[in-house]
Amino acid sequence: METLNQFKNFTANLSQTELMPVLFMGHGSPMNGIEVNEFSEKWGEIAKSIPVPLAVLVVSAHWFTKGTRITAMNFPPTIHDFGGFPQALFDVQYPAPGSPKLAQETADLVKSTSIILDHDWGLDHGAWSVIKHMYPNANIPVLQLSIDYTKDAQYHYELAIELSALRKKGVLILSSGNMVHNLRMMSWEMINGGGYDWAIEANEKLKNAILNKNHQSLINFQTMGSDVLLGIPTPEHYLPLMYTLGLQNENEEATLFNDKAVGGSLTMTSVKIA
Repeated sequence: METLNQFKNFTANLSQTELMPVLFMGHGSPMNGIEVNEFSEKWGEIAKSIPVPLAVLVVSAHWFTKGTRITAMNFPPTIHDFGGFPQALFDVQYPAPGSPKLAQETADLVKSTSIILDHDWGLDHGAWSVIKHMYPNANIPVLQLSIDYTKDAQYHYELAIELSALRKKGVLILSSGNMVHNLRMMSWEMINGGGYDWAIEANEKLKNAILNKNHQSLINFQTMGSDVLLGIPTPEHYLPLMYTLGLQNENEEATLFNDKAVGGSLTMTSVKIA
């Protein structure tokens, strides 16, 4: 697949196939994008355990917009949306193709709002830091869907339901954030593992609700207690989870992986729906 025409042909006819799983990835530090560690190794294992997708649609915590947008260029650029990290991280390029055709098909699926075809964004670190470990050859088209910061969790959950047809067309829908994410209270002493009591308790509440399919509690996370509020001081890293949950069918179960607290106030806990 070396030419633009080949990329176009690759996604021209997304055929009906088995139902793709859905993933929520706790992505953590951008350094996970270049490190071989327990988290990045698990991302690679997950990719090998599921069908090879025809395309990947990422909902990243790092693309917050007014309105909903989807990348619609042939070759989305690699975005280095961070500062203060080693040059090696800024040198990373993940040259996966995009798919304007799939972007349009996705926009057409959604009736509750108008999805804007975007030609200015690309793949931010919430996307490429995870996917480069899953599909290192960068030969699978990747698109990003933004998160409308003017809307609540219920809205994003319902928007996800409208995307469900993509799962039957070989599209892996991958959300990337962190369930517990309070950078202001991060502890460098626990950077390699460990969490404050409130972070562990918040994570346990969220996990139990996920495993018991108690989606309404997760949508109304503000009512789950002070520890959850402390773990989710701002919604951007939590809202990607709503897309994973909204895509869960009644007969599907959730499994957890990378279930670990780091830095005291973050959890890497990730979810697979299948």
